Amino acid sequence: MQDASFWKQKQLNEMSTQEWESLCDGCGKCCVLKLEDIDTGDVYYTDVGCKLLNCETCACKDYGNRKQIVPDCVILTPDNLADLKWMPKTCAYRLVHEHQDLPAWHPLVSGDKNSTRTSGNAVAGRIFTEKDVPESELPNHITEW
Repeated sequence: MQDASFWKQKQLNEMSTQEWESLCDGCGKCCVLKLEDIDTGDVYYTDVGCKLLNCETCACKDYGNRKQIVPDCVILTPDNLADLKWMPKTCAYRLVHEHQDLPAWHPLVSGDKNSTRTSGNAVAGRIFTEKDVPESELPNHITEW
């Protein structure tokens, strides 16, 4: 059983595996393909999900083996979080790292595992899979989440 509001009481590197994993709100935003402007460093999100992202549920189809299947998949850790400036501004890991509270729609706050999606904060049902979108078409899929 998790302590209530553990994210307010612990540093990210002090969390148990269960606590760490429960911080993920399941929005899927970190798993959409992103484009970076090499001149400015600006990162643009697309509405195209990684080939392992289930476009309807935002769940990874093979979470345990994701790095082996998608070599450029970034495994989030307390040690690399500060370097990942492209993480969504609503990401719980980012928010906790920046000493901010979780939004009311986060499942740990709302008590509803579907609250990310029902609040409109998930990409579920609003993305394409990368298998169906040629790389040359990605600029046409830039979107704001």
